[in-house]
Amino acid sequence: MSLTRTTCPYCGVGCGVLVDADGSITGDPDHPANFGRLCSKGAALGETIDLAGRLLHPKINGDQSDWDTALDLVAQKFSATIAEHGPDSVAFYASGQLLTEDYYVANKLMKGFIGAANIDTNSRLCMASSVAGHKRAFGTDTVPGTYADLEEADLIVLVGSNLAWCHPVLYQRIAAAKLARPDMRIVNIDPRRTATTDLADLHLQISPDGDVALFNGLLAHLASTDKLDATYTRNHVTGVAETVSAARASTPADSGLTPAELATFYALWAQTPRVVTVYSQGVNQSASGTDKVNAILNCHLATGRIGKPGMGPFSVTGQPNAMGGREVGGLANMLANHLELGNPDHRQAVQRFWGSPTICTTPGLKAVDLFQACADGKIKALWIMSTNPAVSLPDADGVAAAIAKVPFVVTSDIIEKTDTNNLADVLLPATGWGEKDGTVTNSERRISRQRAFLAAPSGARPDWQIISDVAARMGHASAFAYKNPSEIFAEYVALDGAASQFSRDLDLSVFADADYAQLIPTQWPRNDHRFFSDGAFYHPDGRARMVPVTAPVLTKPRFALNTGRNRDQWHTMTRSGKSARLGAHLAEPYVEIHPADATELGVRAGHLISVESIYGRTILRALITPRIAQGQLFAPMHWTRQRSTSGLINRITAPVTDPHSGQPALKAGCVSAKVFKPKWYGFAATKTEPVARAEYAAIARTQTGWQIELASGKIPTDWEATARAICGQAQGEVSIHTDPATGTIRVAITSNGEITALFFASSDPVIVSRSCVVELIGTQTPPLVALAGRAATDQPDAGVKICACFNVGRNTLLRAVTKGARSVAALGEVTCAGTNCGSCKPEIAALLAEVSLPLAAE
Repeated sequence: MSLTRTTCPYCGVGCGVLVDADGSITGDPDHPANFGRLCSKGAALGETIDLAGRLLHPKINGDQSDWDTALDLVAQKFSATIAEHGPDSVAFYASGQLLTEDYYVANKLMKGFIGAANIDTNSRLCMASSVAGHKRAFGTDTVPGTYADLEEADLIVLVGSNLAWCHPVLYQRIAAAKLARPDMRIVNIDPRRTATTDLADLHLQISPDGDVALFNGLLAHLASTDKLDATYTRNHVTGVAETVSAARASTPADSGLTPAELATFYALWAQTPRVVTVYSQGVNQSASGTDKVNAILNCHLATGRIGKPGMGPFSVTGQPNAMGGREVGGLANMLANHLELGNPDHRQAVQRFWGSPTICTTPGLKAVDLFQACADGKIKALWIMSTNPAVSLPDADGVAAAIAKVPFVVTSDIIEKTDTNNLADVLLPATGWGEKDGTVTNSERRISRQRAFLAAPSGARPDWQIISDVAARMGHASAFAYKNPSEIFAEYVALDGAASQFSRDLDLSVFADADYAQLIPTQWPRNDHRFFSDGAFYHPDGRARMVPVTAPVLTKPRFALNTGRNRDQWHTMTRSGKSARLGAHLAEPYVEIHPADATELGVRAGHLISVESIYGRTILRALITPRIAQGQLFAPMHWTRQRSTSGLINRITAPVTDPHSGQPALKAGCVSAKVFKPKWYGFAATKTEPVARAEYAAIARTQTGWQIELASGKIPTDWEATARAICGQAQGEVSIHTDPATGTIRVAITSNGEITALFFASSDPVIVSRSCVVELIGTQTPPLVALAGRAATDQPDAGVKICACFNVGRNTLLRAVTKGARSVAALGEVTCAGTNCGSCKPEIAALLAEVSLPLAAE
């Protein structure tokens, strides 16, 4: 196998990846998104492409089937449902993990041949508010700038974006630019202090949903200090006076910031022409998300700071092909190629090009509404593609119940057992990253190839082919007779040419004669293009719109729940969860809580917290930290029912959506919290996959097998039987040590002298070195030594993992500090930590800050 150039399947940065003949994976130094950099997840891709857990055969009602039978059934059920109940009785729910070619074919089948628009995507959960805000302001869904603007700006404002963890390569590009130009300023606007905050010159710890008040205040300040660009707005913008008036009616203090903080930020923004405002889920995932977007865009439009090097608003997407999905009309309110579903001329052009018997005429159901329609019995047949809505959507238990109510559910996926797949009637095995071919579009409009370097496992097929095969069986064979993805891409480009009569931003002419096999990463309409540099926009009058927005009235719940991502995990962990070193960083679901709130609730380190809403309850490990504000909680969204009995955070989030975009408000839930008081806590490491038999359980892969954290309100009567059942070790010799005085039980299970499982239980949180216990599995360590739960004297405990790339733990770093390595760079030289993707550098810096006073005393 020769060197393969492909693209990372994680976030919207769209990093280039090189796969060598020996299977090693590195960053592509020639890819303009990352120039060779990879984050910890990208660097670990090689650990996630095994066939363990893969869906490798079609299944019908849990039984293995063949492709013809399964496809015939899917086509027959959808056709019969449409015939009996109409086209709006069926729906597709797709994914930002699909390639553009997959997305295009699914959109074509639903909108042009079924004749409904009920195709939405989990991209609705990450960037729909940006789409709506762009269209209100610009007349089309346009990301104006490029990544190069981040390096050319004099001021970068990060709003609701933990770039260091969620888009690490962009974070590293900004960090490198700031190192090269120390005068560059960075402002981080976030309710939490995050790893990204450590790079900022100013952190504004805004109240949840205080963004409109903040940016309305900025616009009012710019107007009052004569910083608006009157010439630009006179020539290119409408709605200025009304928008400024609405901004002046806002109260900036409703942002939760002090007058001094507001004055500092406003002066810095006003005095720095080259400013880029980067925003992500903290803006989008809100009931006022679209208004937040427009509040930001208003400030850039009012000052003419758009379309020029080093200035402009910049929405960074969370999914690898959210942009590609937007381009081909993957959302329920869009048509392919940035054409408008509500425009009859656009609909006619698409229908004529497709030669389709029908075309949708009204918007379809957006994600939250789609699953409510399932619950209401309106959707009779549902096809879910490459995503896990029973975990990722708000009110996840309600969504699971809604899916279960649909008469016929089909999923196409690479993993067999997921929370969503467990509810399906038909499972169709799809090819995964490394096996599939196609294109993706990143956050700066750059289209790159994903190329196969692995043979597709027997029984798995590309999504585009699965969809086309079903379409053919529904009577549309000639329109879906694709032989390979290059034919689909060529049709997508040709449709763009056929629609060139309409004024749109999307222009794929640069790809008209491209060699698909040799396609290099290329931006549309051309490389390094910045939109709106000429002041021309896509509303009928050619002008941009400033949109008057009103700050929402903020409530003050006992706790405001914020959800988000971990540094080393991705979505519901079906891919990233396979990597043991990625799981070692934060191995169980947790909730960040401020020390004062923890004290009030009686929460101490290691305790569990029950977090509740009207939708359900989760139990999460307390992470007590001043990085979260009082009255707020933060919890990651990755854990599923497959990995945790009670850590599914979207079990308690509300299905509240933005009225313009339909995007769920996952960033500001209202919850209560209290200490969860189990009768016992447990921890186990085992060679085989454990069984979650406790009220609280969280499972993670390790380098030697698996680990599980436990807690329960019921004390077992037989600890040996409990340990065997949880660890999946029915056989083997058992050594048990109990200490009635401390309520501690320790169990070792061995086979032929080899440690196969270690189990620890206590009435208080278990205090053992997790990393040492994990490393003892598979060794010939005597059971009594292993039950000590700590490192041997000749094997120092590495501690909690800080650097996933090089598997460097906290204790290893501390030992290096005591030997004189007292900077991030020096620790990198000694331990390699932070020298690959750099995502752990903020944590290394925090560790150095934590130990600085004792070191100074020496």
